[in-house]
Amino acid sequence: MDPLPAAAVPAAAEVEADEEADLPAAGLPPPPASEPRDPDPRRMQVPPGNPLLLSHTLPELLARDAVQVELIPEKKGLFLKHVEYEVSSQRFRASVYRRYNDFVVFHALLLQKFPYRMVPALPPKRMLGADREFIEARRRALKRFINLVARHPPFSEDEVLRLFLSFSGPDVQSKLKESAQCVGDEFLNCKLATRAKDFLPADIQTQFAVSRELVRSVYNSFHKLRDRAERMAARAIDNAADLLIFGRELSALGSDTTPLPSWAALSSSTWGALKQALKGLSVEFAVLADKAAQQGKQEEDTVVEKLNLFLDLLQAYKDLCERHEKGVLHKHQRALHKYSLMKRQMSAAVHSHEPESVEQLESRIMEQENAIQTMELRNHFSLFCLHQETQLVHAYLPLTSHILGAFVSSQIQGHKEMSKVWNDLKPKLHCLFSGPASALTPPRSPRDGLSPH
Repeated sequence: MDPLPAAAVPAAAEVEADEEADLPAAGLPPPPASEPRDPDPRRMQVPPGNPLLLSHTLPELLARDAVQVELIPEKKGLFLKHVEYEVSSQRFRASVYRRYNDFVVFHALLLQKFPYRMVPALPPKRMLGADREFIEARRRALKRFINLVARHPPFSEDEVLRLFLSFSGPDVQSKLKESAQCVGDEFLNCKLATRAKDFLPADIQTQFAVSRELVRSVYNSFHKLRDRAERMAARAIDNAADLLIFGRELSALGSDTTPLPSWAALSSSTWGALKQALKGLSVEFAVLADKAAQQGKQEEDTVVEKLNLFLDLLQAYKDLCERHEKGVLHKHQRALHKYSLMKRQMSAAVHSHEPESVEQLESRIMEQENAIQTMELRNHFSLFCLHQETQLVHAYLPLTSHILGAFVSSQIQGHKEMSKVWNDLKPKLHCLFSGPASALTPPRSPRDGLSPH
């Protein structure tokens, strides 16, 4: 079936409005069923050239905004305590306070306004017993979410994002919902929505299948990389704890005041000097522990978080593919099936000579045809958006070099700093072997025992 001309879309959109309301959220305004209207001239404009093709690079995307999400220590509320976050945007030069439920409303509005785009998922909400580790993990996830949204080209120009990142008045949730009233989704506001099919390549379905499989493979590989990076960062932090305990035990041994028995082979003066030396080594082991902890923390903040950011983006793409298949395509098939049934009913009514039934069925069939044509337009627009979102995923692929660079730099810096401390510690070991030559001898370097042959 050929797509409708632009002038025929309004009536079809009205019939389809309730079909597209897939994302009802408590307290959110329903998507309007009004006719498409000319959007704000500053938004949703058709770019020059082929609008299907994007030219965004990773540095350009990252430069759109950098948003910090920090936990506010004190908890507010008389009975039910809640966590509050300070959200700071470089682009809007604003710092606002947001609760988790504010993110939930914001997320629901994004899905309502941009059902054909990659909307990253929110971290889960734990009702009771949220410990410090869970709260910190959720803060990190919220930071990744809002940065992906703030750097997404269509999202970054939308009013709901500006309000979320800059509105400092009371009841931000009501303000967000108010901004979404009578606006409609991207299909109703984009000037090229009804012409999306004209820009799609002939093999768009094949490209979609190939891209989906590629993203699935990349996601699986990056998931394994993230797991290993987490383990390495955790090992560095565990190593820091072990080094600190090791140094404390040396200090405890050096502080032991138990006298030597009279029959001991080691003189009291030698044992005293040895204990004094052991006690002094705890300082170096504390420094080593601090260096190892810094390396682990740095790799958590740079390597693991960047891997998680990319995984969040890939998961959003996978979710979008599912929405496309289970939403637009499924509704289209269901509408075609309903249309076929109506045609059969019409044939039966004609044969039974029931003019009233025929007239009613004709009206319903026309409405269904309009709905089907609107679904076809939405299907093409969904594929159009999917093609652009695939390009965004590819634009983020160079993040791999950023991740590897951060990992290598962290390893080099960490080993360099720890090596310096170990080298500073080595000369202090000689005092452990001071005393009679027959009593103690310092250990030799492994190279000292090597034969030249």
